[in-house]
Amino acid sequence: MRAPSAVPAPAMLRRMRSRPDVLGLIVNPVAGVGGPAGLAGSDGADVQRLARERGARSRADERASAALAVVAASHPNARVLTVAGAMGEHAVRAAGLEPVVVAQSGEPTSAADTAAAARALAAAGATLVLFAGGDGTARDVATGLALAGRAAPPEATRIETPGDEVEGLDTLAGARYSTGEASVDRVARSAYRDLEGGGLDTLAGARYSTGEASVDRVARSVYRDLEGGGLDTLAGARCSTGEVAALGIPAGVKMYSPAFAVSPSAAGALAAAWLTEGSLPTQLREVLDVDEAALRRARVEPRLYGMLRVPDRPGRTQARKSATSAGEHAAVRAAAHGAADRMERGIRYLLGPGGTMAELARELGVAKTPLGVDVVLDGELVLAGASEQQLLDEVRRGPAKAVVSIIGGQGFLLGRGNQQLSARVVGELGADPLLVVAPEQKLIDLGGRPLLVDTGDRDVDAGLAGFIRVVTGPASTSLYPVHAPEHEGEGHAP
Repeated sequence: MRAPSAVPAPAMLRRMRSRPDVLGLIVNPVAGVGGPAGLAGSDGADVQRLARERGARSRADERASAALAVVAASHPNARVLTVAGAMGEHAVRAAGLEPVVVAQSGEPTSAADTAAAARALAAAGATLVLFAGGDGTARDVATGLALAGRAAPPEATRIETPGDEVEGLDTLAGARYSTGEASVDRVARSAYRDLEGGGLDTLAGARYSTGEASVDRVARSVYRDLEGGGLDTLAGARCSTGEVAALGIPAGVKMYSPAFAVSPSAAGALAAAWLTEGSLPTQLREVLDVDEAALRRARVEPRLYGMLRVPDRPGRTQARKSATSAGEHAAVRAAAHGAADRMERGIRYLLGPGGTMAELARELGVAKTPLGVDVVLDGELVLAGASEQQLLDEVRRGPAKAVVSIIGGQGFLLGRGNQQLSARVVGELGADPLLVVAPEQKLIDLGGRPLLVDTGDRDVDAGLAGFIRVVTGPASTSLYPVHAPEHEGEGHAP
């Protein structure tokens, strides 16, 4: 493997810009650390510290490396534009590719670093930006790419529009940016702030350009929250980040956005195809995120913060999470009742997060941690809000089974929002580790697409693949296919 290009010379960047397609990589080095710790997210220094105290660690770097390893198999000489150190350089080197560092980062890293890195990669010529993280990382990347259409002056700046009608635009203030060498000299960490409304909620008629790059954002009656489902909609809006596409390597806790691949290898396969085929068709996909503090209080209300142009190839990217409609609540209760009838004495049941599991807990007469994993034995709650290590300890005390539902619209059983049920935990549960509970409508809404598992362990995922029985009511079940996209090298969600 060649030594990394720590500081790209202008001539090297000019050569890379002249190539039709160039990959960029951003890694959020703390993404996903809160999942195994049972913390429903990783945002905030206090949460990250608590996660480390519980023995959790981020796997973003290794998942990014796994994606790039797929690229390296068909493009061993590819250079990847990236950020110094843990924000990308290490993952590129681990995959056997050559990193070209075009941006630095702070320590600890921040949302400002991610947004500035996305901006720097676009300026340096990346046509596809891979990012390893969760919805929060996607939000920061969307901010950076939205700002990539112009070079910031040395002093603090924000996009101005007539009447200054910009709500929720994340700003990078005090950033010094050099387009000549495509480097971010120093991003002001404290300058990145969410205005009231959060993220890229509204950008009305803003237009900005620099040199060859221009972005025209017209957002008329843009992002409106729909009361009822908690999800947002895009009404009559056109949104473009120029020619730069982006794709998430799933490495966070919650990944509601449809801007992610179904697995690291699926992300790598898309990136390799991007290089081989000279880019791919793209679609504008939503960037959704939730307030993690509200999430821990069981208020799951994803909001739309922006759009990313994502490579479009069926089976490689995940769908957006869909909410359970009010009309389905009776079906959820019926499914939960059916699951309660099937639970046996002497078995520890690890109840995963979600509304269906909350209904099952009500059937059993026990309290439920809204977004945690709780352990129930013989109708009694023995452990609430367990971490991965605590679940391992419980499983080793006797027979156990994980009880999970299906993420609406996406089809995931494991790997999205329930990382406490890790590959290690599932591996200890034996040959029949899962009791799956869901209203039949969730299966119908998948339109024939299979259920998905993404624990990060190819062997564990392969063992779960095949067919699984889904409890849909007191006297009804469905036999439904399960795929392991990381084992197969591709996914099956749209």
